[in-house]
Amino acid sequence: MATTDAWLALVQEPTLEPELPICDPHHHLWDQRPDRVEPRYMIDEITADLNSGHNIVSTVFIEHLAMFRNHGPDEMKYVGEVEFANGIAAMAASGLYGKTKVAAGIVGYADLTMGQAVRPVLEAEMRAAPDRFRGIRCTGAWDPDPRIARAPKRGLYLDAYYQAGVAEMAALDLVLDIPCRYHQLPEVISLARAFPRLSIVLNHVGGITGIGTYENRRDEVFADWRAHMTELATCANVTVKLGGLAMEYCGFGWHEHETPPTSEQLADATRRYFETVIELFGTDRCMFESNFPVDKVSCSYNVLWNSFKRITVNYSAADKAALYHDTATRIYRID
Repeated sequence: MATTDAWLALVQEPTLEPELPICDPHHHLWDQRPDRVEPRYMIDEITADLNSGHNIVSTVFIEHLAMFRNHGPDEMKYVGEVEFANGIAAMAASGLYGKTKVAAGIVGYADLTMGQAVRPVLEAEMRAAPDRFRGIRCTGAWDPDPRIARAPKRGLYLDAYYQAGVAEMAALDLVLDIPCRYHQLPEVISLARAFPRLSIVLNHVGGITGIGTYENRRDEVFADWRAHMTELATCANVTVKLGGLAMEYCGFGWHEHETPPTSEQLADATRRYFETVIELFGTDRCMFESNFPVDKVSCSYNVLWNSFKRITVNYSAADKAALYHDTATRIYRID
């Protein structure tokens, strides 16, 4: 079933804890992209989601290979996406689109396999958004099933050239966002230990898979994932984003139902993953994320954040502040 606003609107819920301040540390924006056809998600679309009930005070834009330059050196074309995100941030800062500081933090893309040669690209992106640019995401997420990952090759996080590029990031005090699939977590552990002073943010609780060869193996995948996450938690420089489980490759199949899931159904299905990470890493190293509009394939923005709040209903005010706002604003240095 194709996701539409009409389908998402079949589930309507009152917003839980509507006053709780939230920094959404992971969303994308795009209009047209040459490599794929996806629904437009620009300032109007994200504003509609941000204004659906929750108190979203700021957000972090994460690269998604959109709005690259079509001129100049190839390695510099990625600067265009940072310029684009900074423009959206300026629009939001005008106050004409609501109170939320959209893209108050920006994580761009650079080809880290360039090694030391990536330094001028990083510096150009820093100049493109001097008040907002915070880091890089250059995915090494890989799986034999192309529906599950998009990295150019296996083992990218262990590649010597990639790590040389990471070293340039570390020297500039930039944040490295890392997407992976759960079976790659040992690579992330190795990378985190190689750069103990680098702030690494693990995306989407480490990449739970549930389709293809992983179908009907949820408990087995969970056990392996938990063992890896336990070891990763010993790396003090790693923070984890709690979200991303509504993507199709996670295998819950919500997008195939006649109606979207309720927040209670989402919470019941995802609780053990989020509670495990919070137990292992602590609330000061965890942050809830929307991953919109990618997770919009399964649920609305209001319902998604309601599901998170159902999981944390009995948490202390201090723990909620960390999970929903303070960890994200600290890591991405948002005012």
